[in-house]
Amino acid sequence: MAKRNAFTDMIASAFVVADKESPPEIIMVTSYPPRECGIATYSQDLVLAINSKFSNSLSIRICALGTETGQIQYPSEVKYELNTSIVEEYARIGDLIQNDNSIELIVVQHEFGFFKGNENAFISFLNAISKPIIIVFHTVLPHPGNELLSLVRNIVAHVKAVVVMTHNSEGILITDYKLPQEKVTMIPHGTHLVSHFNINLLKKKYGLQQRKVVTTFGLLSSGKSVETTIQALPAIIKQCPEVLFFIIGKTHPEVVKRDGEAYRKSLEAAVADNGLQDHVVFVNKYLELPVLLEYLQLTDIYLFTTRDPNQAVSGTFVYAMSCGCPVVSTPIPHAREIITNDTGIIFDFGNSEQLAAAVILLLNNESLRHNISNNVLHKIVPTSWENSAIAHLCLFNKLTNGNIELEYNLPKINLSHIKNLTTDKGIIQFSKLNQPDLSSGYTLDDNSRALVAMCMYYKLTLSHDILKEVNRYLMFIKQCQQNDGSFLNYMDSNAIFTNQNCAVNLDDANGRAIWALGFLISLSNTLPEAMVFEAKIMIEKSIPVLTDIHSTRAMAFAIKGLFLEIKGLKYPLMKDNSTSTQSMSTSNPDEIKIKRLEVVRLFADRLREMYNHEHGRDWEWFEPYLTYANSIVPEAMLFTWILTGERVYKEIAMTSFSFLLNRIYNKNGIEVISNRNWQIRGQPPSHYGEQPIDVAYTIMTLSTFYDVFKKDEYIEKMKLAFNWFLGHNRLNQIVYNPCTGGCFDGLEKLDVNLNQGAESTLSYLMARITMEKYTNLKPDVKSVRVPASF
Repeated sequence: MAKRNAFTDMIASAFVVADKESPPEIIMVTSYPPRECGIATYSQDLVLAINSKFSNSLSIRICALGTETGQIQYPSEVKYELNTSIVEEYARIGDLIQNDNSIELIVVQHEFGFFKGNENAFISFLNAISKPIIIVFHTVLPHPGNELLSLVRNIVAHVKAVVVMTHNSEGILITDYKLPQEKVTMIPHGTHLVSHFNINLLKKKYGLQQRKVVTTFGLLSSGKSVETTIQALPAIIKQCPEVLFFIIGKTHPEVVKRDGEAYRKSLEAAVADNGLQDHVVFVNKYLELPVLLEYLQLTDIYLFTTRDPNQAVSGTFVYAMSCGCPVVSTPIPHAREIITNDTGIIFDFGNSEQLAAAVILLLNNESLRHNISNNVLHKIVPTSWENSAIAHLCLFNKLTNGNIELEYNLPKINLSHIKNLTTDKGIIQFSKLNQPDLSSGYTLDDNSRALVAMCMYYKLTLSHDILKEVNRYLMFIKQCQQNDGSFLNYMDSNAIFTNQNCAVNLDDANGRAIWALGFLISLSNTLPEAMVFEAKIMIEKSIPVLTDIHSTRAMAFAIKGLFLEIKGLKYPLMKDNSTSTQSMSTSNPDEIKIKRLEVVRLFADRLREMYNHEHGRDWEWFEPYLTYANSIVPEAMLFTWILTGERVYKEIAMTSFSFLLNRIYNKNGIEVISNRNWQIRGQPPSHYGEQPIDVAYTIMTLSTFYDVFKKDEYIEKMKLAFNWFLGHNRLNQIVYNPCTGGCFDGLEKLDVNLNQGAESTLSYLMARITMEKYTNLKPDVKSVRVPASF
């Protein structure tokens, strides 16, 4: 398993707790680093993930299990140590936990070997604690004898909930142990989100350009059955002479105590006897996590060869799957559950011939390996540690009757994926996972959004380093503008306009361009004059053809952009008071402002006519359906009221926005209109197909309404909507990827679309920057609260 000592700074930062009075404390009873065992690493990964997402909600402390009490230098989060070899210690530590008023909940990471010989003392430990206890069974043995059955049922009788990591284990507990189904929760073993470097670049880094790499890792013991692979290697080498087998990991410390390095030496002897020295590398040490993940990402095939048919779960091959490795595995329950024909190959225990055949098949078929790698990532990413943290917090919240008030930490602003998607021409449209798909080309839509996002970032930070990106997206928009002032939308990878511009209505893209240009002009006080001048010229050039637009959202985007342009030109805005509406200042009237207001009125009146035609009982909207980017429309009406002072625009803005909010917020949080089927008047709403862009636009419109009306309702809805990105959604899965800085492309019926394209990533970034001004907490511990009903 991975070395953790190098992560002291990261671990310490994850345990930062916000400045609040006594957050609820959870004690996790487990082995813990620097103790070397798989459950120790699992527990630390889980704790880090929970603290990374929810450090304002709770404090997690550790009761470390071991037989060397006082001899191991544990990190600061370890509050108690339980010497599992001393019977009296169980009662003593149990009393300490029971009498510690700060502790709300206990989580026990259970392995039978921890308490071997002292099972009754462990039961007494559980019995001494009246607070809610969760037991996490890392081993679930089928067909138990009477003694094991009695032990497990006795343990479960003293806890509120049982957690297992596979559906197979869940089924065994319910069927073989007769546990009530409602008491058992399945939370998959967590995995690391990985940036997914290019495999060829990684092989070059490690001097392996000409090799095909197969790997296994983990604490070494005879149960790993590594000899099965060594026996298969001669056959593999005949077909694939460039193969190299990495055996990564130290010998298990308990094995060293009992047998020394006898097993490793037997493997080394087998390698020598078969003349395999040029094809086998022993890495006899812990690797720091980033290094381990690099080794796994340069691996062509991961091998899992354990000979224990009852091993319930393995953290090693889920690590490998998170790096996109095709897996060849023996049929332990965990493998049978998550490895299918499109994600790997299962072979019989100890069968080196089957192993060799599987490896040869995959090594000789690069296309098959590539397809399996993509399938593996789509299969395993939902089990990320971030999603595991959310699942655990849901359970914690339930068992404490809401006493653990969930607050998501706001992630740091991360521009990495935006820059990764950006070439010298502009921002690429689509991405395969987090790798830019250059063949998808460019759009005015995305580059307009990118200009808005970068202007928002510049407004927040005044970082001149971002001006290069601002100018690049601005120049893309300029390139899209035609001689008549209109804009084209679609370019191929060579920045040549495509025929799609003739087949698709471009109104929305034109409206978004005006929004982006107006946003830039609104920052005229701080941006370079040349950029502002370019944006002004483009808007001025577009005005003659702009008024031909009739698309609902295009008109709304244009109103927003023209409002921002007027703001940037420093014209006095209308003000509303309780007695009258002040008229527009006529001192030094400006022809440009008058022209812009004429367009705003034209569009707003068209929208008003649409609203008057459609609104009625139970339907307060501009069209007989709700589609995409809905919140932009009431926001445009609000801007029109601010500019003109005419209350009719304000009334329509507030009524239509309230109608929209009532349609997309429910007891589950926010569920924006499905992009699969629009919501038609008089028909039940469609579900699934939720897009980040609609959530982001809702947040931005809520921000505008709050800034004008100062209603706390808008702030609460903003927070609830932003939590959608962080995991408070219908699937309880993250949509924002903190590893890459990208945002997944959508929330489908059963899973998340893992591609991280420009639209979704820019949408998240705009939402994230919008949230920045609504919290006064320090950047590293900002949080967004979730209602207790979560």
